[in-house]
Amino acid sequence: MTGWLASVTDADEARQVLAAGADIVDAKNPRAGALGALPLDTVRAIVNAVGAQAPVSATVGDFPNMEPHAVARAVDMMGATGVDFVKIGLFPAPALQDCLAALAPLCSQHRLVAVLFADRNPDIGLADRLAEYGFTGIMLDTLDKTAGGLLQHQPVARLARFVDHARQLGLISGLAGSLRATDIPILAPLGADYLGFRGALCRGHARTQSLDTGAMLAVSDAIVNMRGVSEQTMACV
Repeated sequence: MTGWLASVTDADEARQVLAAGADIVDAKNPRAGALGALPLDTVRAIVNAVGAQAPVSATVGDFPNMEPHAVARAVDMMGATGVDFVKIGLFPAPALQDCLAALAPLCSQHRLVAVLFADRNPDIGLADRLAEYGFTGIMLDTLDKTAGGLLQHQPVARLARFVDHARQLGLISGLAGSLRATDIPILAPLGADYLGFRGALCRGHARTQSLDTGAMLAVSDAIVNMRGVSEQTMACV
């Protein structure tokens, strides 16, 4: 059953998205890039605020050069905050394969989720290597938040193949990238483990603005409605 991930910037926002029904709380700084990292103390505060109510994920920041030591150090430090998942953006850099090899030993200490960028010709075949290294999950997101959402960059059929392949490999799958509540009826049937949101939850759909209760509930209600459709479908099988 597809859940929804809500990206937050502090403990107060974490409490707000939990009240709206978020399934995963994601610590991220939307002012610092696609996968901007929050200060470690802020992430710890989010972890403490959420407690056992939901899993918490956190991004480690944007590393366009994929320098192995720098990325591995950032992952290890973020993992030490107590988050359940650490998200790493996989930029198409020459050092990418070396970086993945450097991260492999950390997979026994932290649950790592690789993020591929749907607007940068992502290599979906990396999923096999990630599974071999022991990554926990894989997701698609967008790097340029001003150039349209996920569905403007990837056809639904390719997204379906991405989700199915991740499932076959035993990887958690996620879809994100300037998603709106209106995208949920299109994406939820694909069966990803979660859909990720930030801008859709904010005032004016602007990812750097404060959260908006009505916007959060619109996403939550759309997810709940799709779960109801899925349950009815299963009952008829």
